[in-house]
Amino acid sequence: MAQSAQPAHPLEDNSPNAGRTPSVLLWAGASAGGLMVIGALALWFHYGTQVFFEMIRTGFAACF
Repeated sequence: MAQSAQPAHPLEDNSPNAGRTPSVLLWAGASAGGLMVIGALALWFHYGTQVFFEMIRTGFAACF
């Protein structure tokens, strides 16, 4: 009879950085999102509402 390629007991990672990667990715994503929101607010206050939306619309048009 064929045996499973997976071990009966999964290996555990006991290193000091075992659970750190998801936390670092979460913080990096939250920081990037926060910087984008701050940048959008800075553009809004600098250029005003009409120019801000016109820049966003033009940017989308250039991408597609």
